[in-house]
Amino acid sequence: MSAFDFRSNGKLFSRLLLSITLCIVLTLTVSSLIYFFTYVRIDLKQAYQSDVSNLSQTSKEVIGMTESAQALSFQIYRTYTISKLMFYSEPNIYDETAAMNELTNYLSSMPFIESIYVYNSKSNRFYTTAREGESGIFNRDELPDKKILVVLDNFQQYRPFTPIPRSYTTPTLAGEKTYNVYTYLGYDAIGRSQTINSAVIVNISSAWINKEIGAITKDDQGKSYIMDDQERLLSGDTLSPKELSAADRELLEKQIRDQETGYIVAEFEGKKSLISYTKPDSLDWQYVRVTPYKNITATVSSIRNMTILIAMAILVIGLLTSWLLSRMLYLPIHQIVNQMNMLESEKRNSSYTIRQNLLRKFIQGVQSLNTQAQLDKLALNGIKFDFHSNYRVVLIKIDRFESLKESRGDDLLAYKFAIMNISWEIGLTHYQVESVDMDDDCVVILLNPIDPEEQHNDELLRSVLKNIQQSTMDYLKIGVSMTYSVEANAPSQLTALYKQVKEAALHRLFIGHGGLIRAEDILSLKSKEYVFPADKEKRMADALMASKTEDAKKVFIDIVQETADYPFQVAQLAVSHLTMTINNILSTIQKNNSLESDAATKFKMPTLDKFETIDELNEMFFTMFNDIQSRLAEKRTMKQGDLIRKINDLIHKEYANPNMCLNWIASELDMSSIYISRVYKQQTLHAIVDVINTVRLDKAKEHLEQTDSSIADIAEKTGYTSSSYFHRMFKKSFGVTPADYRKVKQG
Repeated sequence: MSAFDFRSNGKLFSRLLLSITLCIVLTLTVSSLIYFFTYVRIDLKQAYQSDVSNLSQTSKEVIGMTESAQALSFQIYRTYTISKLMFYSEPNIYDETAAMNELTNYLSSMPFIESIYVYNSKSNRFYTTAREGESGIFNRDELPDKKILVVLDNFQQYRPFTPIPRSYTTPTLAGEKTYNVYTYLGYDAIGRSQTINSAVIVNISSAWINKEIGAITKDDQGKSYIMDDQERLLSGDTLSPKELSAADRELLEKQIRDQETGYIVAEFEGKKSLISYTKPDSLDWQYVRVTPYKNITATVSSIRNMTILIAMAILVIGLLTSWLLSRMLYLPIHQIVNQMNMLESEKRNSSYTIRQNLLRKFIQGVQSLNTQAQLDKLALNGIKFDFHSNYRVVLIKIDRFESLKESRGDDLLAYKFAIMNISWEIGLTHYQVESVDMDDDCVVILLNPIDPEEQHNDELLRSVLKNIQQSTMDYLKIGVSMTYSVEANAPSQLTALYKQVKEAALHRLFIGHGGLIRAEDILSLKSKEYVFPADKEKRMADALMASKTEDAKKVFIDIVQETADYPFQVAQLAVSHLTMTINNILSTIQKNNSLESDAATKFKMPTLDKFETIDELNEMFFTMFNDIQSRLAEKRTMKQGDLIRKINDLIHKEYANPNMCLNWIASELDMSSIYISRVYKQQTLHAIVDVINTVRLDKAKEHLEQTDSSIADIAEKTGYTSSSYFHRMFKKSFGVTPADYRKVKQG
């Protein structure tokens, strides 16, 4: 074939490659656009379904809470002590106290209620109890929640027990605080004038109802709204009315209000958005979710753009490759001849690989070396090793092999070749040497003494092997452990010697990195009988159960280290036994301490030959020991936190009980007073007695500020049996007497 023919074929190939490249680019571009529009529709559908699910759940919460508020209002109306507040213009102090306690009980039993107001139009008084802020009895002009007065003045605009979304601000000790609530209004309006005689107002925290739609805090992630029956669009977070542009209002009125559940993609507040909405519920409310369109389609858009970029890159590379191939793919004839010469050279060099594979098969026993024909085959491939005179097998294992694989990666094969070369060069001074690359971290060298007088010379052999170890560390910065066999003088014993050193090399676990192991010493251990130390195992288990991790570690080390004087199988059995014991301990600890399920996951240990040193084995087990210890400590800390909360709840609930003290709290919790006192002081840095006194005095301040009760009555209400003791404690804490404090606060 002429050079012209080669060039013509090259151009034909380049045209074919260019056509294939264009087809690939076109296919990628078209498919990416099809996938883009398909996945956009899927993403919009999924976002809509998720939004509508949350919105519908909030609608159900509001309707369900309406029924609860109605039932609560009826119950308050039927409560005799509270009805006196609504229908008696001047109830006595005892009736007021009893009624306020009832209201407080209602508030405490229903965590979703922010506050309760009872209104008496005859006395123009509000009886209020609130979770935060001020509680008590207020005249109309003293009531902190001014916005409720507007609702009462225009009560005809609201259906009874229909939620009224609103926010109001009241003063607290830390300053003013705004509350977002749903207000449920129950009232008694009799007569032609339809004026309110009495009313029960229940304010329910919007955070309880709107948790499904108020979770997103960033505006660019979407916002939820409520379209109420008064044609307002309220924020799902703050319940405040939203100011709308004319275009946005027209969009809501024409495409969303009074429509069935669905979604649209439209401009809202100047941004393209997905607008999901529900149909009107029994309150004639609709719930709307507005999510920026770009947030929903961002992932799909990035995939589309990346696909197009890849297609363009393929096109550019394809064009460049086609151009280069037209000039360089087919070379002149003399270059082809040179290539053939190179192939011949590679074929000659492959004889090394053939020799390695052949020796490896004989060493591993894949082929038995027991006939003259097989020895002749070795000689034919350039292997001159004399298996009929005394020889040894030496197994070299690379230390820290896994970390070397990570740090040196693909170069590790070259390092193994360098180790073989170092072994060969150093060994040649006294021995005939053959080196073989085995799997993973192993290299085998065969040593045949050159001088017959040097046979059986262990000192010389160990000196040569140590020299190899030192040179490997000096030149390659790689440590190796070496195991050498007994001598043999028959080719058929090669595989047996290899198995001997392979088994003995496992004792590197106890000897450590850089060890020089004599296989004969390890073989002698087989005559020893091993008895598993059950007593030590029990001590280890007891230490783990008692969270004495360091003691358990010491016993574990002792048990494992004892197996170093026995065959390696003994160590494997002992560690397997310990693994089963630890798994049993894990199950027991989980059952006794109610740990999470992942804390009791079965401990699965790799086979013992995967560990290079005893420290690696210890580290795996000790990590499990420490994990159990930390989980038990965490469990104890959680239990102590629960105890602190229970103590605080008792103090705030029973502060008026004159019998409340450390011993009384311990009796209520059925625990030791010394224990709860110590735990409380450790966790809060305060004594329980001091906290009881602080709570009582704070409550006394509230009574002094908000009531006209006598000092003696206030002392009794706050748990003090002696008014003089109350007087003394109040002055000690605040620097003034109770009477002087009242004068200052009430002007």
